[in-house]
Amino acid sequence: MMNWIVMLIIGILSVVLGLVALANPFEASMTATLIAAWSFVFLGAVQIVVSLGAPSTGAKVVGVLFGIVALVIGFNILGEPLKGMLTLTFVAGIMFLVSGIAKAWYGFAFALGAPRVALLLSALVSIVLGVMVLNNFPQSATVILGVLLAVELLSNGFSAIALSLMSKDIKDQLS
Repeated sequence: MMNWIVMLIIGILSVVLGLVALANPFEASMTATLIAAWSFVFLGAVQIVVSLGAPSTGAKVVGVLFGIVALVIGFNILGEPLKGMLTLTFVAGIMFLVSGIAKAWYGFAFALGAPRVALLLSALVSIVLGVMVLNNFPQSATVILGVLLAVELLSNGFSAIALSLMSKDIKDQLS
């Protein structure tokens, strides 16, 4: 019984945080930037430690180099978070475009029927988002990461709430 309640609370908390992020997009963008920076630092450190245990010298060297690059990126963003926000926003815009182009290509080349329509609609959304981010760059950098964080929190929150209620209903039916 407690599992669905915990998931419900997490979902509600996620929705609330998503609304707070949506109401404060610059602060949410800065938060997303700092989360990304600390992720680079943490993952870079883990990469170095894990790579030292690699069986071959080549794997150790390559792993440690990738770990060092991640650490440098993380500390660079932490040192200059506004520049980091610009860079992350630019990368997000490029990723939207590349993702959209790849989905469109795959949709035209391989998919048929409903999957093709879904892929092409998703491609269109990704391309439009990429163009919007890059067309208004660097001004978009102050809010886009925060808006994306807000949308993700809202989406996860509503999903968690729906899953918790579904889980409760299933549990009630089995009782």
